[in-house]
Amino acid sequence: MSTQTLLAQLRAVRDLTNTEIQIAETRIAQARTEAVQRELSENADNARARVAAIEAAIRDLGGIPAVIGPFLGRLAAAVKAMAEQAQPFDEALLGDLTLEHQLLDRARYLKALASSAGHPEVGVLADRLITAHAATVEWLSTVLAEDALGGPAALRRTPLQAATGTAVKLVNVPVGWSTRGLDRALDTFRSAPPALGELLERGSRAGDVAVKTLTASRDAALETAERVTRREGAKGTADRLHSARSATGILEARELPISGYDELNVNQSVAAIKELTESSDVRAILAYEEANKNRQSVVSATQARLATIARDVIGRN
Repeated sequence: MSTQTLLAQLRAVRDLTNTEIQIAETRIAQARTEAVQRELSENADNARARVAAIEAAIRDLGGIPAVIGPFLGRLAAAVKAMAEQAQPFDEALLGDLTLEHQLLDRARYLKALASSAGHPEVGVLADRLITAHAATVEWLSTVLAEDALGGPAALRRTPLQAATGTAVKLVNVPVGWSTRGLDRALDTFRSAPPALGELLERGSRAGDVAVKTLTASRDAALETAERVTRREGAKGTADRLHSARSATGILEARELPISGYDELNVNQSVAAIKELTESSDVRAILAYEEANKNRQSVVSATQARLATIARDVIGRN
């Protein structure tokens, strides 16, 4: 293989890495915890260091470093970020994973080229790239598995991604609800005291009081609707309502999968979370924690626990 082929692949990897940097920076705002934010920031910094090493290798081989490479990387990432807002969250993550797989495959090809062309220093660089991208592929695969299990994923959906994902689920959901149970649930929403229409007509002296009152009414209606539909035999509907309550953190403490959770301190909470084996139980604890005490170390523990469950599911260590 010629040096020109080696240079061409180095430039391609460099341009893709510039895109990777910008994507990592856009994902920081979606990080669920401070630990994930730090990890993404470190990933961006490490990618910049890899770009510098690639540029040095290009110069050593007699090539000319690019002037507009970082700009093209930012442009590509910006276009990707705008496009994925109209995609479900999992499709955006799959796009990230595709980029990392391409970088990993090119790094392996680069190593073979370096060996063939007799440039061991480029082979060392290729090993560094392989290690970095293999780790990122592993992380993104775990995040996707977390999302498949219902979350909490390390990255949050943007509002538009959440809406898009919900629309997709609604289009594909099978109709298996009990008509009588669903009608009874809807009637509960309409009549749960105080009725939403009555609240809106009555108004409130303070906007925040109105919001809290409406939220409380919604929460009570959901709980009552779940109870009614379960009593009517519409188990599927009741389970969906319970999942909705669980995901928004409005379960009562007595309904949580960890007994006496409200009385546990941070260390006790973390220890109890590590014992959970069902992703739905982890999600319930996370939503409740974020809606109430919002202790960052506990939130991080739920994320770590779900990551472990997700890795087990997809067979990763």
